[in-house]
Amino acid sequence: MENFYKPDKNEIKKFEDIAQEIRCSVLTMVKEAGVGHIGGSLSITDILVALYFKVLNIDPGNPEWPDRDRLVISKGHSAAAIYSILAERGFFDKEELKSFGLINSNLQVHPDKNKVSGIEASTGALGQGLSIGLGMALAARLNKKTYYTFVILGDGEIQEGQIWEAAMFASHHKIDNLTAILDYNNVQLMGKVSEIMEVAPVAEKWSAFGWEVSEIDGHDFTQITESLYRAKKVKGKPTLIIANTIKGKGVSFMQNTCKWHGSVPTREEYIKAIAEVRK
Repeated sequence: MENFYKPDKNEIKKFEDIAQEIRCSVLTMVKEAGVGHIGGSLSITDILVALYFKVLNIDPGNPEWPDRDRLVISKGHSAAAIYSILAERGFFDKEELKSFGLINSNLQVHPDKNKVSGIEASTGALGQGLSIGLGMALAARLNKKTYYTFVILGDGEIQEGQIWEAAMFASHHKIDNLTAILDYNNVQLMGKVSEIMEVAPVAEKWSAFGWEVSEIDGHDFTQITESLYRAKKVKGKPTLIIANTIKGKGVSFMQNTCKWHGSVPTREEYIKAIAEVRK
């Protein structure tokens, strides 16, 4: 079996430290703005860290570089996490994070690619991001470019029909420079995904649609990075990585509950959450 990159202990510690800062940033932004989505932002934090600090071929100083890899955050309500990671990576000054959610701010609750450096697609209306990423990947093929496209999907989002149209198109046309990462935390706005509209068995369904499928712990940096590098080597079909995650990861009272899909913490809850993330 071909060997793929695995981070050593020092790199994992670096990733963990960055993830801690991102989670604290998410909590602070939503607390100060009085609006935002904590649960789903915390569940994809580790995935974003691995992508932006290891896997993606990008240049923060030249965000429109034609040969950059693309990342589409289809679940656009997790904007607090993507803004935090972009600022940490150097796409814009961290001070701008203080304007999150304010009127006339560039950093709105859902990302706008025309206002924020590093955002590849304006998202938030769920179900559309895979089609957008598919278009980017197909454009790379037609233009003979080598960049790679990733799309982060929500598990409640894959209840949308457009997702499955894109899935069929991608496999039919053998779009192998495209990987979708499913944030599989089993909690959506109003309750558990499995109770509102079951999407399981996920692996079997996507495999039947012609995708290469793998399943990982979405909070294990070794598994995350290895799966992302492996996906880029797959030929002849698109790839889905099912990342088993925890909604509200890192804060005990926010984990695995729909309450924290879009709630804002009180001062006392914020202090407790920050203490848990930093311990």
